[in-house]
Amino acid sequence: MKAISRVEGRAYPVGLKNIDTDVIIPAVWLKTISRVGLGKGAFESLRAVPGNVFDDPEYAGAPILIAGDNFGCGSSREHAAWAMADMGISAVIAPSFSDIFSGNAFKNGLLAIVLPQAAIDRLMEVARTDDIHIDLETQTVTTPFQDRFEFEIDPFRKHCLINGVDEIGLTLKSSDAISVYEAKLSADRPWLAPNPV
Repeated sequence: MKAISRVEGRAYPVGLKNIDTDVIIPAVWLKTISRVGLGKGAFESLRAVPGNVFDDPEYAGAPILIAGDNFGCGSSREHAAWAMADMGISAVIAPSFSDIFSGNAFKNGLLAIVLPQAAIDRLMEVARTDDIHIDLETQTVTTPFQDRFEFEIDPFRKHCLINGVDEIGLTLKSSDAISVYEAKLSADRPWLAPNPV
């Protein structure tokens, strides 16, 4: 997982409420277990509308998406976070997220920031013309116009995102201790040891 401490640049000013995972990545794109290439199908129904922000060259490669309430609702597909990451998005800012999407985003290195609607409205305005800056260390979102919005994040999630380590990576850091424990367990309770094949 790629480490995140700062995200800065243009932001897609989407602002829509209740964007579900089928809008983020339609079911027709779920025939793969690869994370590569899903960005092409991300937000397909919104991209079908002429003049959409996703195909506007002004926002090309934007690392931030600003959304409305209940972002990521619907099914629990992990492909939604994969698709957003594949299109270059590193952070989503919204008033609220689906719990499952929020968990999937974290586990896949996508920063989900909750801010009040008034902050979202201001960021939507700024995103149309200027960059937005996110600092995970200080837990702030700022603009070139001296706007400063603080956000909360679970300390464990913050640690993992800043260090670029997922839950598997955390477990692997303890592999020596796990091996020692398993060897001791096998010696103390041989009836629990797996039978050799």
